[in-house]
Amino acid sequence: MSTHNSADDMMSPAAGDTAGRETIMAKARELAELFADSSEVDTYRKAEEQIAVNPHVQGLISTIKKKQKEAVAFEQTFKNKEMVKAIDEEIEALQNELDAIPIVSEFQETQSDLNYMLQLVMGAVRDTVSEKIQVEEGKVEVSRCD
Repeated sequence: MSTHNSADDMMSPAAGDTAGRETIMAKARELAELFADSSEVDTYRKAEEQIAVNPHVQGLISTIKKKQKEAVAFEQTFKNKEMVKAIDEEIEALQNELDAIPIVSEFQETQSDLNYMLQLVMGAVRDTVSEKIQVEEGKVEVSRCD
């Protein structure tokens, strides 16, 4: 008589599940490669490289980071709200200058496109899994993180 159908056995992974997981992971890696080879990722990388070697852009980024640290110091250490407000205005002006640089706006736009594409893929996987998991009488609910 076999005792192989206990509740613990139903909750633990079966030997056959490993092949299923490997297939899923292989498909995930394949999808990741397709994503990495997309024109959007290529555009993103090129813009990132141009930003990395642009002294004006790097100077603005460095100044913004320095100003952010100053703002934190004036807020936490000196409790000087007026100075924090003045520094925040400087940061905003620097950020606007940075955002107005074409390569920076292209980088930000491409980054946004990539994030959107990732969200679409994750949503498609989530929705497909949710549809497949439903059972006729006793529905299995999959929580959604929207």
